[in-house]
Parts: sequence; C-alpha cells; structure tokens
Amino acid sequence: MADKTPLESVARVATRIDPTKEGLSIDQIHFIRQVELEQWKKKIHKLRTRNVVTGLAIGALVVGIYGFTFYSVSQEKVMDEMDEEAKRARLQAPKNGAN
Repeated sequence: MADKTPLESVARVATRIDPTKEGLSIDQIHFIRQVELEQWKKKIHKLRTRNVVTGLAIGALVVGIYGFTFYSVSQEKVMDEMDEEAKRARLQAPKNGAN
C-alpha cells in the first residue's frame, strides 16, 4: 500500500519523521521520547476511567446474577414447603369415596 503522508511538508511544526531513517541526535531522540511519554500520560487517565467503569459494570452484573440465583433458589424452597404441606393436608383429611 502506498504511504499517504506527504514527502515534504511546508509546515515546520507538523512534519512527520521516521526516527529510524532520519539522522537524529541523542537530544532529539530524548525529546521525542519525552513528548510521547507526556501524550501517553494524558491518554492513560481516560483509559483508566473507562477500565474502572467497565469493571464496575461487569461486577454489578455478576453480583446481580448471583443475587438473582439466591433469590430464585429461596423461592423454590418455599414452593417445595407448600407442596409438602399440601401432601400432609391430603393425608390427614378424612377419607371418602371421592378421594
């Protein structure tokens, strides 16, 4: 694929360079690394915030599923107890021809 960046730019400030191909001094390479580090520090705050929000959302989902599971299991026990009570009531009821 063709490189779409211009070979030479008129603007001195926004010129793109390839540090591996350009003959840069040690001070220039050090400056480039400092600028990249500062840009990375600016971006890391947004990424950290997004990661925290995502983690909280996933945690809330897990806690919700966990809570719903306990709630469902407790409801099933109530239904089982009601079935047992109904069986006892049928056994204790007087017997007649219709039972």
